[in-house]
Amino acid sequence: MPWAKKEFVTLFEPPNPLRLESGRHLGPITVAYETFGRYDPGHPNAVLVSHALTGDSHVSGRYGPDDKKPGWWDTVVGPGRTIDTDRYFVICANVLGGCQGTTGPSSIDPETGRPYGLRFPLITVRDIVRVQKELLDRLGIARLLAVIGGSLGGMQVLEWAVSYPEVPAGVIPIAACGRFHPQGIAFNEVQRQAIMNDPHWAGGDYYGGPLPAAGLGTARMLGMITYRSDESMHRQFSRRIRGSSEGVYQDFTPRFEVETYLHHQGEALVQRFDANSYLYLSRAMDLHDVSRGYNSYWEALDRIRAKLLVIGIRSDLLFPTYQQKEIVDICEELGKDVLYYEMNSPWGHDAFLVDYHMIDPVIRGFLAGLTAG
Repeated sequence: MPWAKKEFVTLFEPPNPLRLESGRHLGPITVAYETFGRYDPGHPNAVLVSHALTGDSHVSGRYGPDDKKPGWWDTVVGPGRTIDTDRYFVICANVLGGCQGTTGPSSIDPETGRPYGLRFPLITVRDIVRVQKELLDRLGIARLLAVIGGSLGGMQVLEWAVSYPEVPAGVIPIAACGRFHPQGIAFNEVQRQAIMNDPHWAGGDYYGGPLPAAGLGTARMLGMITYRSDESMHRQFSRRIRGSSEGVYQDFTPRFEVETYLHHQGEALVQRFDANSYLYLSRAMDLHDVSRGYNSYWEALDRIRAKLLVIGIRSDLLFPTYQQKEIVDICEELGKDVLYYEMNSPWGHDAFLVDYHMIDPVIRGFLAGLTAG
């Protein structure tokens, strides 16, 4: 098995930039991606893994002594894992608008020689998927065995199924929806306001100066609350206090374990993620609607040819299960080959990362069925 490494490719070079859904043009676009395993063009075995809001292309770290960084889905991708890289050729690309090697607001604008900042155009999930399609074309991959991802990654999965129905044989959207809902948009707006009200945000032109760390950290804290459930908060933290309980009555220093957890998560994200990317990608989630440009949601979903394994999470606050069930109900009425599986996990939206073992058998079986077919 070859070790994985990050690679870069430049797409949409002038005079052929990408025309975004907004009508604006963007190019050239650098894409950072990683591949795992060997591609078999005679028996298409490529699986595209799409990452969530703050993810990156490093989906697995299970390769060789030079790979010290854990992958964000090590439990899933690797030799002998659910997405077995001894059988499948796995591709994971950092999304357009990201900050882990793919062109985004922190990248250098070739017209000015400075980071784009807010001069970067607004993007959509459809734009993100168009860049991924161009990457696959460059790699010579016309067909995918499957596309899989959770959250924002699951939104990409559904966009793949609708926009490029001839490419994937199967799609596995996890804890996702075909069109984002108002409560999710509301959560995202509060997070963006936390960033934009940080005085160091400086209208998005903070590069080279102090970072809007307080704003991004606060945004992440709220985001983490939406990724969890009341049930999981009780299970993990209850009302436990760090140190002496007497201090709770003296000042506003975070002392409850749940408080210190949120602060830790906020500080950790500031070390690895760009605040403007958080703005752009959360807005892409808000704009997500696979039916845009079609007469109805039904018409859009009727374009799907792939087999579907739709996965929901019982305790998900951010993507409640009615959203996944709506997709399944419509696809069943349209005569699509669709299966629904619900994770009975208390861990909320994060369950597809925390309790992945619950869906390991159903995903293994689904992929094996695609291979046999």
